[in-house]
Amino acid sequence: MEIPTGALVVLAGPSGSGKSTWADRHLRSDLVISSDELRAVVGLGPHDQRAGTDAFDVLDLAVERRLKRGLTTVIDSLALDEKQRRRWRELAARFDRPTCAIAFDTPDAECRRRNKARDRPVPSKAVTSQLARWPDVLGALPDEFDEVHVVTADGDHDREPVAFVPRALHRHRTRRSTQREDPMPLRFGLSISSFTWPGETVDLAPTLGRIATEAEEAGFSSLWVMDHVMQIPQVGREWEPMLDSTTTLGFLAAATDSIRIGALVNGITYRNVAHLGKMVATLDVLSGGRAMCGLGAAWFDREHRAYGWTMPSLAERYELLEDALELFPLLWGPGSPSFDGRRVRVPEAICYPRP
Repeated sequence: MEIPTGALVVLAGPSGSGKSTWADRHLRSDLVISSDELRAVVGLGPHDQRAGTDAFDVLDLAVERRLKRGLTTVIDSLALDEKQRRRWRELAARFDRPTCAIAFDTPDAECRRRNKARDRPVPSKAVTSQLARWPDVLGALPDEFDEVHVVTADGDHDREPVAFVPRALHRHRTRRSTQREDPMPLRFGLSISSFTWPGETVDLAPTLGRIATEAEEAGFSSLWVMDHVMQIPQVGREWEPMLDSTTTLGFLAAATDSIRIGALVNGITYRNVAHLGKMVATLDVLSGGRAMCGLGAAWFDREHRAYGWTMPSLAERYELLEDALELFPLLWGPGSPSFDGRRVRVPEAICYPRP
């Protein structure tokens, strides 16, 4: 059984269905919040029914604080009350946490047998009431929770280990099955971040052209250059060759036939934002629809100082980035609408020919 990390997990089932036994077998104790144990905290013991209201107040508070911190939270309670389940789901939704119900669908006779074997059995009438409500609860769970796992007394889920996996990787088995049925092949792009090649003393253009054509012939799906005007310290020294990205992409478009091309990525502070959109559109038209538009908030202040560009604050750069993300679809779309963004104002977003 796989459960996403950070999830709200509710164990649901009548008394004697095996919730606590299953939790002890499969889960770390620090993940589980038990209503019975909280009765012992606020009352005279785990069976103090008069402490039930206070115990659930504490339980709800603990659930809220754990979900707020992104901690996987397992509630061990009957979970037969729809209002309680809704309250827990609302807490999960408030903090954008996935929800999971583990339903213990144990035969009535087995529940009664287990209950009678306890040191302090739940009254028979209470168990009868729980068993009568359980089919409706079991039927409602799939509509309430993101996912439901059903555990039966002798089923696989009763013995299957529990794995907590990152939310982004959850349900990977389903994705693997989809990949088998409708495969999406891997695509590889080549990023050219340096124009200083070992042993090369020839002109840049022939060597760069050869790299582009050989990358295309080798099966690379895309070709990228950095958007810098001097070499960055992570790659080389600032006096090493660095080509202007827009001009270089035009050269690469002419040197190739099918590979996609783009800047990885265009710094949003280096050009008028609307003009950048026009440049990308032009590259796309002249390359036969092969341009890719990479955008970034820019970071290399050394370049800004050297070229006399203003280096806005990080917040301002993100606002410029957001403006570009909203402006470009307008610029590349029909008509010539105006755009009034956070940092950019364009009276007429005109771009002909369109990409």
